[in-house]
Amino acid sequence: MNSESPELWTTEDVGQWLKAQGFSQYKFEFIKHKINGEALLLLTEKDIKEDLNVRILGDAKRLYAAVSRLQHSASSWDSPNCHPSVPVSTPSSSCHSHHHHNNLHPPSPHTHLYQHARARNYSSDSQASDLPELHRSGGVGSGGGYSGGGGLRRPSGVATQLKPEYVKTVISFLYMLLVTWITAIVMVFVHDRVPDKERHPPLPDIFLDNVPHISWAFQLCEITILVLTCTWLCILFIHKHRSIAIRRFCALSGSVFLLRCATMFITSLSVPGTHLDCAPRDSSDLGVKLSQAWIIWCGGGLSIKGVRTCGDYMFSGHTTALTLLNFFITEYTPRRLYYLHIASWVLNTFGIFFILAAHEHYSIDVFIAFYITSRMFLYYHSLANNRALHQRDSFRTKIWFPMFSYFEAHIDGIVPNEYSNPLSKENILYWWNTLTVILKKLCFGVKKKEKRK
Repeated sequence: MNSESPELWTTEDVGQWLKAQGFSQYKFEFIKHKINGEALLLLTEKDIKEDLNVRILGDAKRLYAAVSRLQHSASSWDSPNCHPSVPVSTPSSSCHSHHHHNNLHPPSPHTHLYQHARARNYSSDSQASDLPELHRSGGVGSGGGYSGGGGLRRPSGVATQLKPEYVKTVISFLYMLLVTWITAIVMVFVHDRVPDKERHPPLPDIFLDNVPHISWAFQLCEITILVLTCTWLCILFIHKHRSIAIRRFCALSGSVFLLRCATMFITSLSVPGTHLDCAPRDSSDLGVKLSQAWIIWCGGGLSIKGVRTCGDYMFSGHTTALTLLNFFITEYTPRRLYYLHIASWVLNTFGIFFILAAHEHYSIDVFIAFYITSRMFLYYHSLANNRALHQRDSFRTKIWFPMFSYFEAHIDGIVPNEYSNPLSKENILYWWNTLTVILKKLCFGVKKKEKRK
């Protein structure tokens, strides 16, 4: 068998290892799925049972145990002392032992504890988990990411394919812009047919009936939204996988606000407070409606930007914005930044309170907005983290969630929290070279057309 690090094994070396472990009957499946050394070290028990068709429970358990032992022994190769080019000081060193007796000894109890902790870290709802320090050997590359072989191995469940896919990000952003424009138009129409306060007084509401109206509360809510927005933009600026995060944020924002368009257009609730200056407007032509929608769209629906709308109650757009920003901030930052997470949740909670204290929405509007937004976020990320598009029954997922299927087609796991400076020399050179290549292609295409003429 190849004496190199298991990460460098070919599919033939993996076949020899299977034969040595007594699993030669599964050699064909491993070759069929192109399992080399690097892929072997990333196998999970689920992969072995479902994808590699090891149907006998005992064989699956023993094979997974053998892979776990190999992962443990391979960890010694990640340190500089165990690199083939570095001499070993004594024959009794741990590196020497692993090198000549690869996979013969079970892992220590500490290894089991570590593997259990690692599985726990990456099976939670938070998809952007921190990387376990025990898997780091040496520095991170210029981009701040994982090295492809030998330097860092991705823990179980973490995505191995993290291409930016800027075209998809642009499509997602355009989708969100389109939905916000549709929302602005719908808000104009619902304002024109808001129920008259004299004929339809405010509905009974437990919170609004027992909390006095605070005139300045709604402005504080919108300031809270702006603070969370600035925080999220700062995170995106330094996040290595900002393209994926932006794409997910735009896709979810667009989908939730599109659902809001439907709910507020279908049913018009009465004005929640007598202090609100809301009344049905006289009918106007399409040009006037579009100009009103343009004012709402440019102002982002914020009253501090001079936007005043009525009738868009079911469900609360401000609560949706607060909740989405909070969830994305806490999801795409390390767990050790718990002060930031606490502050984000406090702002989210107080922002919702300010909406109700201003008597701008019914309690049910806020509750439904929070529930729908949080569920959409969790469902989307749960499907993405559990590789729903890479399972055998993925066809059903693609039918029910076509947009998710398109945006997440090439992401096969959890997106880790990695950070890089977009203004670093390497990144600036990369973008300059990319721009140069694009301009050269455009110039070449123009010259070709001129020659044809």
